[in-house]
Parts: sequence; structure tokens; C-alpha cells
Amino acid sequence: MPTDWFRRSIRRLRDATTRRLVNKLILLFSTILILVVASLTLISYRIIERESVQHSISSNSNNLLLVNKNFEKYFAEIEQFSLPQIRYDDIIRAIGREATDYSSRQYLENYLRELFYSRSDIDQIYLYLIDEGKYLYIAKENFNVPVRAAMDAEIPRQAWYQSVMQSPKNAVLQSLVLDRETGYPSVPESSFMAYHRVIRSLADREPRAVLSFFFNDSEKQNIMKDIPFNEGEHLLFLNSQGVPFHIDDPVFYERTAATGFLDKLENGSARSRFTWKEEDTSYLVMFDTSETDGWKLVKSVPYDQIYETAQQTRRIGLLIGLGFLLLSIVLISLTSNAITRPLKRLSTQMRRFSAGEFDSVVEVKGRDEIAYLSRHFNLMVSRTNELINERYKMKLVEKNAILKALEAEINPHFLYNALQAISTKALKSGEEEIADMVDALAMTLRYCISGKDMVHARDELKHIERYMVLQKARFGERLRVVYDIEDSLMQLPIPKLSIQSLVENSIKHALEQVSSSITIVIRIRLEASYAVLSVRDNGPGIAPDRLEAILESFEKEWEEREGDSIGLRNLHTRLQLLFGDKAGLEIETDETGTELRMMIPQGGDDTHA
Repeated sequence: MPTDWFRRSIRRLRDATTRRLVNKLILLFSTILILVVASLTLISYRIIERESVQHSISSNSNNLLLVNKNFEKYFAEIEQFSLPQIRYDDIIRAIGREATDYSSRQYLENYLRELFYSRSDIDQIYLYLIDEGKYLYIAKENFNVPVRAAMDAEIPRQAWYQSVMQSPKNAVLQSLVLDRETGYPSVPESSFMAYHRVIRSLADREPRAVLSFFFNDSEKQNIMKDIPFNEGEHLLFLNSQGVPFHIDDPVFYERTAATGFLDKLENGSARSRFTWKEEDTSYLVMFDTSETDGWKLVKSVPYDQIYETAQQTRRIGLLIGLGFLLLSIVLISLTSNAITRPLKRLSTQMRRFSAGEFDSVVEVKGRDEIAYLSRHFNLMVSRTNELINERYKMKLVEKNAILKALEAEINPHFLYNALQAISTKALKSGEEEIADMVDALAMTLRYCISGKDMVHARDELKHIERYMVLQKARFGERLRVVYDIEDSLMQLPIPKLSIQSLVENSIKHALEQVSSSITIVIRIRLEASYAVLSVRDNGPGIAPDRLEAILESFEKEWEEREGDSIGLRNLHTRLQLLFGDKAGLEIETDETGTELRMMIPQGGDDTHA
């Protein structure tokens, strides 16, 4: 009958509408949003569009003007910083004599160091000596900031070099944002800009050198932080030729540059704006051009974002929304129970689960999203119980490992305290010589287990004196030790136990091999650009094939090292890790004895001069 068919149709429609949670939400919020949006959109759209655009233009234009002035000050500071000023004659004289006069070379190196340390935004400094086709440069390397030198006759072919030579200001700025080609090696990734200045002779105005600074963006970011910047916006900083010195999104820049964006900037006034459409997004583009050098600071703000932030029609929307509030309450009350009841059951079990009751299970009813969540919650509880059991076992293993580590840490300290007790007992018994030996052993142990890896030479030598007390107790008058060290070198930082490794080699390969007396000379001195720590003995020397094997082991990879002389190989590796590839061990031996030298670089490297 028609009545039964109608009832079945209504029932099927009701079941289809209420079976899934998404259908319930669509039914509720569609009714509300259609009423609210249809009314508010017609009334407030024009107000939002006009007021939000004007507000964005006003705030961003003033902001760009202020930041652009700060950039003018920043570049003026760099220009002033790059000028030698009152030291101009001394620098020109040092440049002319650098190749033949060591003091002139040192003067230029000190000048580069002063420049490098005077600003925190400098990554590297290069001084290209035009007449010599050579450059000096300074950069931070590991624990050192050395001044190095290299020959390069290709620098004058660089585009920036030709530009700076033709510049009436004798200076150019080079952007490293898109093209990092400078002719110099190893330009840091953090550098965004290079500043090149020609140093000319005051007598004949001929160029003598080019001073190049590579700046990181720390100061740039500090200046640009005054620009409010939200997701979806784009910011560019261009020089008068349109070369970018800051790009927040390279992909956006490449797309816009290929479609005439930069041409539109060139045609604008000092402070202007225009609308730009990129793919499916329309942007309000605002820019400020500096009055001195024509730098452009450009900000693109999506219109969608401007409209989203507009709040001018909030009151109107509120008044209209109040009229629909009563209607919304009726609809919400009809559907809230159907939605919240299963959610309440699920939240109760989740609260129990978060409190540590891992047997929480939710009763699953229906086929909507809440039922789906309930089934997966039960599955999560089951898997959590399995993970807890596995975690418990891992905790037991971890606890045992910690106990073993603590035990390994306690044992050396227990041995040190035991040696101190033995020393006290020996003193009470009148055994002063034994007490001295125990004290020396205790202090040696304490020095060895200290956490430092680098010590002063003074501390290492005190350790050697205690170590020699123990060795003399073994070898008696056969062992003689001579120290040749200046007081000024006592503060020299060296690797801990490094001198001991050299002394142990002399005892093993000299004193233990003969029955006569052996003299060990420990010397620290400065030679050229190295600090040299040497240990020499008058023993029988090292056999040539043995010496060759030791020196070859220094060149092997760490995983390939095995056999004897592990101490010397380890010390050689430590020196190179701490001080660079120029550091290391040198061995000189003949029938009159053996000398082992630790070579530690100090200051600049002249190997490229």
C-alpha cells in the first residue's frame, strides 16, 4: 500500500542519515552554517575586503620603511669597517713587502685576526695580493682560527673582481643566495653575502690588494625580525640591479622572476604596491626602495590571509549570530545525546586507561566512527599490555647495565682510597720510602682517572715526576732524567698522558734493552709555528725495519691498526684529532739514541706561502 511504502522510505532515509557520525554532524552544522554564512557573507564581505587591505598596507609599509633604513645603517657600518683608515700606509707597506719580509706577513695576519674577531657575523676574510697572485685568508677550523695562504692567479677572472675594479666606490657587495661562485675555496654554507673592497696605493692609485669579507646572516636576521612574518607570506631583499640578498622561498622567487615580477618592481615608485597573481593565489605586494643605493625590501601577503585576519565585522556577525542561537540550541539538543553518549563511554575508559588500569575495554555498538574508534581503542589496550611486558624485561637489562657501570666507576676510586690507607700505615711504621712510592702510585692513579683530556704541561710534568719515582724504585741509579723546559711554556695545553707515552717508549726500548745507565731528556721548546715536546734517550736506538713499520702504522686507517706500538699510534691519532692534520709524532733514531717529538701547530700555517 502507498502508506506502507512511504513509511519504509522514511525509515530507510532516517537510517541512512543517522547510521554514520559524519552524517549526523553534516545535518547539524549544515543547517546552522547555511543560515549564518548566507546572512553574514552578504552584509560583511565588502567591509572585510576594504578595511583589512587598508590595515595591511598601512602597517606593512611603515614596517618595511623602518627595516630598510636599518639595512642602510648595516651596510654603512660594513663600508666603514672595511676601510683601513689611519693604518692605510702601514697596510700598503706590508702588502708590498709580504713576500720578502716575515714581519710584514705577521702584520697582515694580525690585521686579519683583528678584523675577524671584531664582528660576530663574519665567517671568513680573504686578502688577495694582486701583484703576487696570492691570497691570505682566515677562518675558524676546529679549535683554531689560523691565517693560511694560497696561490691563485684565476681570481682576476671572477665577475665580482672585475666589478670591484670598475666601481667608483672601490667596493661591491656580492650575493651568495643563488650563485656561490667566488673563486675562493670552501665558502661556508652559512654565508649569504660577500663584501669586496679594493685597497689602492695612495701614491699612484694602483690597486694592490682586494679585501673580501664573507658574512653570515645573523645580523641580517636580527634586522629582519622586526618584520611580522606569517605562514604563506614571502619576503625578498634585492639590490638596485634586482639581485636577491634574501629569499624566504626560492621556488616562489624563481616562478615570479620568470613571469615579470621583478620588472613590475622596477617600474614602481620608492614606496609602492601592486597585486600579483601566482598560480591560484593572489598577493598584495608592498615594497620600499632606499633613497641612497636603491635597495628594495619586498613583502608579498596573500589576500586570503588578509581577509582571514580581518575582525571589523565581528560585532555585526555577533548580533546576527545571536538571532540564530536559539534555533541552534534546539538542533543541538536533539542530536547531542546520540553523539555524546558513546563518546562519554569511550572517554571514561580512556580516563581509566590513563590512570594505569590497563584492563579497560569499551563496549562496541553500531557501525559509525565512534564504534570504529572503540574497536581500535580495545586493540591499543591489548598491544599496550604486550609492550609493557617487553618494556619490563628491557628495564631489568638496563638496570643491570647501570649497576655494572657504577661498579666500574667505583673500583678505581676504591683502589685510590686503599693506596692512601696503605701509605698512612707505612708512615706510622717508619717505612718512608714505601710510603713515598705508594703516594706516587696513588697520585698517578688519581691523575689517570681524572675526566680531563687536555692538561697543562705543568700538570703533565708533575705526573711524570711521580711516575719516575716508581720507575727509579725499579731501575735505581741506572735511570737518570733531565728536564729542559722554559717557565713560559708550563701553561702549554697538551693531551693528558702524552709525555708519559713517550717516556714509556724510552724505558721499554732503551733502559730495558741494556744494562748500563740511560739518561732521558724531556724538553719543550718553540720552533717556527710549532710547539715541540721531545723525549730523547741515549739507548741503542730503533732498528730501521722497526722504525719503518711504526711510521707506516701512523698512516693506516684506525680499523686496520694492530700489533705493537699501540701507544705511539694512539698518541699520533689524538694529536691529529685535537690539533689538525699538521700535528703528529716524529721519530729520529740512530745508534746514539732515539728522540720522539710531538709537533703541535701554533697560530698560522706558512706551508702555502
